[in-house]
Amino acid sequence: MRMDTDYASSVTELLAKLATYGAEKKGGVTRLLYTEAWSQAQIFLADKMAEADLEVRYDSVGNLFGRFQGKSPEAKVILCGSHIDTVRSAGKYDGAYGIAAALTAVRFLKESYGTPKRHIEVVSFCEEEGSRFPLAYWGSGNVVGFHKPELAESLTDSQDISLKQAMEDAGFGKADQPDPFRKDLYAFIEVHIEQGITLERTGDRIGIVDTIAGQRRYVVTVNGETNHAGTTPMAMRKDALAASAEMIHTLEKVAVRAGEPLVATVGSMKIQSNIPNVISGSVEFTLDIRHISETLLNGFCDAVLGMFQVIAERRDVEIDIVTALRSRPTPMDIVLAGRLERICSDHSFSYRRMMSGAGHDAQMFGSVCPTAMIFVPSKDGISHSPDEYTAPEDLQAGVAILAEMLYELAYEE
Repeated sequence: MRMDTDYASSVTELLAKLATYGAEKKGGVTRLLYTEAWSQAQIFLADKMAEADLEVRYDSVGNLFGRFQGKSPEAKVILCGSHIDTVRSAGKYDGAYGIAAALTAVRFLKESYGTPKRHIEVVSFCEEEGSRFPLAYWGSGNVVGFHKPELAESLTDSQDISLKQAMEDAGFGKADQPDPFRKDLYAFIEVHIEQGITLERTGDRIGIVDTIAGQRRYVVTVNGETNHAGTTPMAMRKDALAASAEMIHTLEKVAVRAGEPLVATVGSMKIQSNIPNVISGSVEFTLDIRHISETLLNGFCDAVLGMFQVIAERRDVEIDIVTALRSRPTPMDIVLAGRLERICSDHSFSYRRMMSGAGHDAQMFGSVCPTAMIFVPSKDGISHSPDEYTAPEDLQAGVAILAEMLYELAYEE
């Protein structure tokens, strides 16, 4: 199976166009869930799906699907794609490449081989990153039943806009729109940039993911007592910021001691009153912890949260910890991984089996249907940054491997 240069160039063209939706002056892309830039990107993709003669539809949370109808009406669906949202000041490849690769591969198969036996759907998941609201995988999580649409009523962003309101403002959350939950999936395949440096260092063209690390996200709120910075003695303070700083420092120390592959991050913090001459009365920060072992991940989280409680008691502040995400380490399907190895060999692409420290939509599908994940190299391992880059020939390689896999699953079986 060979793709001509027109298909290869269409991937880079799609990525360049998608990067204009949410483009920043300094070169980054910010496309948060249900914002105007997000809506424009989904509309653009819907038009591209329609141009490829795919059946286009949204579900009630804003996931976008382009269906390539197979010959057997009762056949299950092979789903492929990724997420359209970004972190703040992101690059143009994370998430978007998986959608562009899926659309390009399906268009190639449709024009080269005609109608498949099984249905294939390209998906642009509405959200994966957790950048606007305190949850992640809102798109794929609703498809597999991990999230429920009713959850939208209880979550707000930094502007106190509820997820429900944002969803309705974007035109979703309506009773007459399709339920996102699916029971008709035969397999899920996701292509993604590695977001790490392993493939570039080893010189391999393709990464075949064995396991996606489990992830815990918490929102920690520390409540002390707001008071005057000049008149309150040090021994009489209930400083929420100082307590939080000790917790974060403790987290780093025990994470380093635990060793690889565990990672722990505090990525966001809100401080009240956030005034130079006022002792902080309340601090909220996020906590992200990941490991490929469920047992070790649980043990580390329990230990760290227990340490936080001890610090809070010693400093006479109150602490509240809310679990925002709890995803288990997810092994990919061994049969599909074996097929990917053979396909890479047939294409003379060097490859390696590897884990993913980053979370992905594929993580949501691992317990629902056979799932596979394909990595292509990231220059210098950089991601979640305007400097994110993958060479066109590597983007093309990922599309070629995806197309071959989809052909075997949809046409040959």
